[in-house]
Amino acid sequence: MQTLPEPEGLLIHDRGYSVRSYRLGPERLMLRGTVHDQKPPGIYFEEDKEWLDIHHMVVDLTVDFPSLEILEVEVTMGVIPHSGCTSIEPDYQQLVGLSIARGFGRKLKDLFGGPRGCTHVGALLQAMAPVAVQSSWSMRALADELPGDTGSEVGNGQAPKEDPKGALRFNLNTCHIWAEDGPQVAGVLAGKEMEVPLWAQERIQSLGRKTPNWKRSN
Repeated sequence: MQTLPEPEGLLIHDRGYSVRSYRLGPERLMLRGTVHDQKPPGIYFEEDKEWLDIHHMVVDLTVDFPSLEILEVEVTMGVIPHSGCTSIEPDYQQLVGLSIARGFGRKLKDLFGGPRGCTHVGALLQAMAPVAVQSSWSMRALADELPGDTGSEVGNGQAPKEDPKGALRFNLNTCHIWAEDGPQVAGVLAGKEMEVPLWAQERIQSLGRKTPNWKRSN
């Protein structure tokens, strides 16, 4: 991706989100999300030469696969502005049992909107939800038995064939590409092969492969 030049003007704030997912086994994955707010040197204290942490919060979610139901939640507030901020941490146990896929944003708003939650944890959770859906594709691609796994039904060296209609489970109406009245959904419902992702096409070409199949076993 092309690196864009820095905008003109004085940098006054930096917020970073990091969301990583980890395969714990064939039926479990973990999401670790981090939100980190910093002020550049000299914003609040003229003589200060170091970046100043304003918020630093971590959310760990253990999620069932393939249902994407949240099984465990841990919220850790490392850097906070007020001593009472951490009192809201236990409330996020209400997420246990919810799906992090369809309708998750609405559920977050209902449970933790406004004075019922933490603004920064809420924004982080919103950023984590799409990663759970993206990770479901990786979980399927890694469906071969791996060291430490037991009971895997797939052992033939190939990732399981995806049911085309299964792609609609988490994607329908999530964006313009997956609009229910759009050509992508119409093609899936008609049984057509989905387009190989552009990033996969580029990597296939760079690897010198002749096959359009981009499963990890090829």
